Amino acid sequence: MAKGVWVIAEQKDGNIRRVTLEAVSAGRGLADKVNEEMAVIIPGTGVEGLADEMFHYGADKVYLIDDPSLKEYTADGYITPLFNLINENQPSILIMGATSEGKDLTPGLSARLKTGLATDCTGLDIDGQARLEAIRPVYAGKAIAKVIWPESRPQMATIRPNVMKIGTPDKGRKGGVIKVETTINPGDIRTTVKEIVKSAGTGVDLAEARIVVSGGRGMKGAENFKILEELSDVVGGAVGASRSVVDAGWRDHQFQVGQTGKTVSPDLYIACGISGAIQHLAGMSSSKYIVAINKDPEANIFKVADYGIVGDLFEIVPVLTEEFKKILAE
Repeated sequence: MAKGVWVIAEQKDGNIRRVTLEAVSAGRGLADKVNEEMAVIIPGTGVEGLADEMFHYGADKVYLIDDPSLKEYTADGYITPLFNLINENQPSILIMGATSEGKDLTPGLSARLKTGLATDCTGLDIDGQARLEAIRPVYAGKAIAKVIWPESRPQMATIRPNVMKIGTPDKGRKGGVIKVETTINPGDIRTTVKEIVKSAGTGVDLAEARIVVSGGRGMKGAENFKILEELSDVVGGAVGASRSVVDAGWRDHQFQVGQTGKTVSPDLYIACGISGAIQHLAGMSSSKYIVAINKDPEANIFKVADYGIVGDLFEIVPVLTEEFKKILAE
């Protein structure tokens, strides 16, 4: 019988990703509702030191899949040991972040496990029959779907980053660590990571940033993004872009926010020169506060904005930057 709420952790450079903390916190709440154990799987190389943090946020057990072949993420390397562990233990619920890694790994894993998968969820709950109920936006955010798994187990879901609350850590909380014995044949890993190129900047990951400053067609050119970078640096945020900007070659695709880019849910989203196409709104409408700056008072972005500024962004953004400097200096 399937039992237990499990989370697949994602780590980068030896640090647990924020979305994993959200997943563990959500998983703890689900486990309490069904009175089951909560466990976390940490795949990678040299990951033993990450177990304590998982206990602090609610895990009862941590499974370590530690192998030199897993130093860099590849679906080929991760999927087999994960499948073997999950298939052997039969958890009832399995959660992971809807990051680029999660979106790549979970479809193949769900196919191997012969179960359904709800992606990019903004809410998780337990229904009256003790089943997972996943809430996810559909049709570019125009409607909300509730997904349940009547029979198949585990019930698999990925959660949208920066949507679910992270619980208060209990530094005194302990749990059990299980080192998973696994043999990974390097020849089975068809993908090889040759090089990781990190872009210059503040180092704040767009998908995890608490403040995002995004630019659209109204920026008029790649060279003008420097004013957004200055504002972002002052407030400790990240710079995003609309699809039209990426299509024009002004910014790389890794900075794109929207349906075909990254989904962000920061505390503050500042949209500069962005009209507000539905595809862009699908990637940022769950932000806690949205500030829109646009010369067109009829721009669609104002319909979702909490605060709107009608005017020339090239005049407004530098003023905002200076005001933030003054406030933060105080």
